[in-house]
Amino acid sequence: MIDELDLAFEDRADKGRHRRGARRAKSRGGGTGGGGRGKTAAALLVTLLLLGALGGGGWYAFDRVQTFFATPDFDGGGTGEVVVQVHPGDSATDIGNTLAEAGVVKSTKAFTEEARANSRSQNIQPGFYRLRLEMSAATALGLLLDLENKVSNRVTIPEGRTAIQLYQALAEATDIPAEEFAAAAKDPLALGVPDWWLTRTDGQQVTPSAEGFLFPDTYDFDPDLTAPEILRLMVDRFLTVTGELEFADRVQAERGGISPYEALIVASLAQAEAGNAEDLAKVARVAYNRVYSETFPCSCLQFDVTVNYYWELTGKPTKASKDMTREELYDESNPYSTHARGGLPPTPINNPGKAALEGALNPPDEDWLYFVAIDKEGHSAFAVTLAEHEANIEIARQNGIL
Repeated sequence: MIDELDLAFEDRADKGRHRRGARRAKSRGGGTGGGGRGKTAAALLVTLLLLGALGGGGWYAFDRVQTFFATPDFDGGGTGEVVVQVHPGDSATDIGNTLAEAGVVKSTKAFTEEARANSRSQNIQPGFYRLRLEMSAATALGLLLDLENKVSNRVTIPEGRTAIQLYQALAEATDIPAEEFAAAAKDPLALGVPDWWLTRTDGQQVTPSAEGFLFPDTYDFDPDLTAPEILRLMVDRFLTVTGELEFADRVQAERGGISPYEALIVASLAQAEAGNAEDLAKVARVAYNRVYSETFPCSCLQFDVTVNYYWELTGKPTKASKDMTREELYDESNPYSTHARGGLPPTPINNPGKAALEGALNPPDEDWLYFVAIDKEGHSAFAVTLAEHEANIEIARQNGIL
């Protein structure tokens, strides 16, 4: 092999000479002289250097080709923090583009390959996520599948909160001023309340209001939502729940022709007056009997909570029933005074929950006209006659309630 390498070297050094001639000249140079061995060693050294250079260049070229065909991806968990949004209907490629543009992953392809290999990637939910910069696609996918990294404005609205109370809670959760929610609520139709909901069959004029339609629940609102968009989601939740209950159809079929809106008002009254879930339907029955049965004086509801509701609307402090004067209860300038006025109030007085809605749908078949809380757990006693009611009041006194 050395001879062949030597010949190859000589061929390059003595261009134009015939190979056989080169071999003969070498032989004539003298048997075992040092010149031949030195020439051979030099040729071997140069050849090895060339091969080394070629080998290094080949490896460099292979590495460059491999890098060219490999998917660009970052290593590790990344640094810093960035919030990205996954839109409804986004494909893996859409999400990958978003992540690559935000500097989260090195390439869209890296993310789509990870998503394709992980069937759980189909569970990525729309919303905003807190991720890191320059992280591996696998790590980014893992964070998107962990809802702990989802950024949202979470707020829980308890049953029975008035719109004013609700706007304040939303403002604290979203940093949107309460005034913006109040302004958006002035047009309930724009929030998605169907116009047929705002009708009454009791002869009273409808006062357009979002009160009653802002369903109490726990919500995770995306950070970029506006006040109208947030209220629309709450109205949509109300429509979903009442649709599942078949609320409107059942009210019209089972409640003697009253409108769904009137039944919603009754649900809000029950939500405000009942001390526990067990009494919701019972209080609804009292409200129906007082207003619609023509067995109660002037068909007046006579619920103190409606007076307080108007005071809250007008910025006045509310009071416990025992602190209200007769003049305040029978104030005819108060449109929500159900002592001075017959029938139901102009609007719901809060936003009732599902149990209160069910109570308004399914009141017990009883003739009750009175009720009073009789224990510290909030349970009420119900009565048909005034004498029975007074006996229940005495029980309440003995229990330290009144």
